[in-house]
Amino acid sequence: MKFELLAKDPGSSARAGRVSTAHGDIETPIFMPVGTAGSVKAVHQRELEVDIKAQIILGNTYHLFLRPGIPLLEKAGGLHRFNGWTKPILTDSGGYQVYSLSENRKITAAGVAFKSHIDGSSHTFSPESVIDIQRSIGADIIMAFDECTPYPCPFDYAETSMKLTHQWLTRCIARMNDTAPAYGYEQALFPIVQGSTYTDLRQRSAEFIAAQDQPGNAIGGLSVGEPHDDMYAMTSLVCNILPADKPRYLMGVGTPENILECIALGVDMFDCVMPTRNARNGMLFTTQGIINIRNEKWKDDLSPLDEQLGGYASTMHSKAYLRHLIINKEILGAQIATLQNLTLYLWLVTEARKRIQAGCFAAWKNETVKKVAQRL
Repeated sequence: MKFELLAKDPGSSARAGRVSTAHGDIETPIFMPVGTAGSVKAVHQRELEVDIKAQIILGNTYHLFLRPGIPLLEKAGGLHRFNGWTKPILTDSGGYQVYSLSENRKITAAGVAFKSHIDGSSHTFSPESVIDIQRSIGADIIMAFDECTPYPCPFDYAETSMKLTHQWLTRCIARMNDTAPAYGYEQALFPIVQGSTYTDLRQRSAEFIAAQDQPGNAIGGLSVGEPHDDMYAMTSLVCNILPADKPRYLMGVGTPENILECIALGVDMFDCVMPTRNARNGMLFTTQGIINIRNEKWKDDLSPLDEQLGGYASTMHSKAYLRHLIINKEILGAQIATLQNLTLYLWLVTEARKRIQAGCFAAWKNETVKKVAQRL
């Protein structure tokens, strides 16, 4: 994997770059649609590529490990061949899912023992096995195994957890060095900075992660309910420590407003389930603000979903029609809403890139945040 830093915004820490992988280039800043089980919910791969213009999608190690299972993915030749997506893929290590399974898991220095949310069967993830699983999945970018702490989190627990994440990272790196890619192309390992919302811990973790000299770096544990001001403070601190010549990935964040603010702080890559999950519940993100399409006020509104955004879903269908579909629980409603939201997110990072390259991102960001954050 190669990262080129192509432009910097003079009024902020925003950057435009390019990540090159075996399955193509990724123009940053970028938003990565989440395809937890190998599929972005309610969206076909053709729509992802042609309509949404996604450059990279995510898969999740925990979910893919349980279903369809590693033997089938290996038989298929990896996730790319299994799901038909020819562009880059990133896989989460499963650390966040372990965090969410607090009732059904046990963490030790060796790894995590957990019970499947599907059938209650017992499994164990270690740093080594997570690398092996991600080798078999075949993603271009794979994440180190970490523990994601909850919010709020006592300092002592956050520190112990951070140290464990660092120990696991050294084992992940060793396993990467001792194994080869399963399908003949390079995979890049991204370590994850942890430390909750404690400045001292975040600084120590960022310094440790930077010293490992991996192809890229991630910031975790900042989408678990902490105030936005804390998220921005920790992100700013970490971005000032992580090396400028490698991509920075803020995991699980967030709203259009969050993404714009964190681009300004120096983040290059984002993912979040919000645009797809909220779409299925009738929440639309548009260039003019946030719409709850279930509200009665949209019942007779025959205007396009988002004329300024353009694109098939945004201009072809009216607010009244989409409301009708969502209220009646038609599958097409979830599809149209998902297309709208993902198109908006990809438009947002594409516009941000253009403004960074033109040297006017900061002013554009301040105006755009006001629009996209308001409720209509």
